[in-house]
Amino acid sequence: MSQTTRILAALFGGIGIGIAAAAWSPAHALAATAVTQPIGAAWLHGLQMVIVPLVVGLLVTGIGATTEAARAGRITMRAMVMIVVILWSSTIMSALVMPLILDAFPLPRGLGAALRAALTGAAPVGPVPGIGAFFDTIVPTNIVAAASSDSFLPLTVFALTFAFAVTKLPDDRRRVLTGFFQAVVDALLIIIKWVLKLAPIGIFALAYGVGARTGTAAFGALLHYIVCVSAIGFIVLLSAYPIGMIGGRVSLGRFARAVAPAQAVAISTQSSLASLPAMLKASTELGASPATAGIVLPLSVAVFRATSPAMNLAVALYVAHWLGLPIGPGQMAAGVATAAITTMGSISLPGTISFVASVAPVALAMGIPLEVLGLLIAVETIPDLFRTVGNVTMDTAVTISVAARSDHGGGAEEIPHEVSHARP
Repeated sequence: MSQTTRILAALFGGIGIGIAAAAWSPAHALAATAVTQPIGAAWLHGLQMVIVPLVVGLLVTGIGATTEAARAGRITMRAMVMIVVILWSSTIMSALVMPLILDAFPLPRGLGAALRAALTGAAPVGPVPGIGAFFDTIVPTNIVAAASSDSFLPLTVFALTFAFAVTKLPDDRRRVLTGFFQAVVDALLIIIKWVLKLAPIGIFALAYGVGARTGTAAFGALLHYIVCVSAIGFIVLLSAYPIGMIGGRVSLGRFARAVAPAQAVAISTQSSLASLPAMLKASTELGASPATAGIVLPLSVAVFRATSPAMNLAVALYVAHWLGLPIGPGQMAAGVATAAITTMGSISLPGTISFVASVAPVALAMGIPLEVLGLLIAVETIPDLFRTVGNVTMDTAVTISVAARSDHGGGAEEIPHEVSHARP
C-alpha cells in the first residue's frame, strides 16, 4: 500500500470510526478524544518543529540557485523576470478571487459551526494586525524573537535579505554557506520523512476527533475544500493559455494541442520532472529552438511553481473561513507577500513536504492556526493534480514566450551549470 493510500485510509477510517463511536455512545466517543487529540497534536508538532529552519534553508539555497541562473545570460534573465511577474500576479489573483469563491459558495452555516466546535485547539495565532502593523513589523528588530514567536513575514524578509547577501560573497565563501544550508535542508527533509511515516497514526487520531464531534459534516467540508482550492489552481492553469498565445505568438488551438501530451504525463505522474521530455517536445513544436528550450525548461522545472503561491494562499484563506476568522488588510498583505516570496524556496520538494513547508509559513504570517493542516494533507492528492498540470502548462507557455523574443535575436547561451544540476 502506498503512503498516499495509507494516509487517505487513516483519514476516512478515523472519521468513520469517530462517527460510529458517537452514534453508539456519544459520551464514550468524546472521552476517547482525550487520548487521540494529544497523539494527533504531537504528530502535527513534529511537522511544525522543522518549519522555521527549513524555510530559511530553502530560501538561501533557492535564491542562490535562481540568482546564479539569472546571471548566466540574457535568456535566463528574461525567463526569471517573467517567472517572478507570474508568481506575484497569481498570488494577488488568489487574494482577490478566493474570498469571492467562499462568499459565493460558503460552507453551510451549521456545518461550519460543527467543525469549529470540533477543532477545539485551533485558536488564532496572535492578534489580528492592521495595515499599519503590517508595515511596522515587516522588518524584524530581533530575528530570534521573530522565529520563536512564529512571526513568519519578518523572518522571511530577513532570510530573503540574507540569501541575497550570500550571493554577493566571493565564490569560495558563498559555496561554503550554500553548502551548509543545503546540508541543513537535507537533514530536515529526512526528519520530515520520518514524521510522515507516522502520518497514518497522527491523521487517524486527528480525524477521529473531528468525526466524533461533527459526524458526516467532516466529509462535506473536505469535499468543499478540494473544490474551492482546486478552482484557484484551475484559474492559474487557464491563464497559461493566453500567456502562451500572446507571448509565444501561436494560436489557442495550436498551443492546446501541443501541450496536451505533457499535461497527460503530469496527470499520470504528478511530476513536472517526468513531464520534462514532453514539455521539450511541445515547446519545439511551438517554435522554440532546442537550445532556448534546453535553458528555460530545466530552469522552470527547478525553480518555478506557477500554481504554488496562489494555491498556498487559498489554503490559508480556506482555513480562516473554516474557523470563522476575519482576515484584515494587514493579514492579507502578509499572506500575499509570504506566499510569493517563500515559493522560491519550495523547489525540489515532494508534494506532501512542499504542502507543509509552503502553506504553514503563509498561515502563520496571517495569524491562522495550523491544526487543520494535519487533515488537509491527507486530501492534497487531488489539488496536487491541478498544481502539477498548471505548472507544466505554464512552464511551456513561459518557454515559448521567452523563445519568441530570444531566438531571432542571436544565438542561445549554453545551459548554466547550476541550473542543469538543480534538483527537480
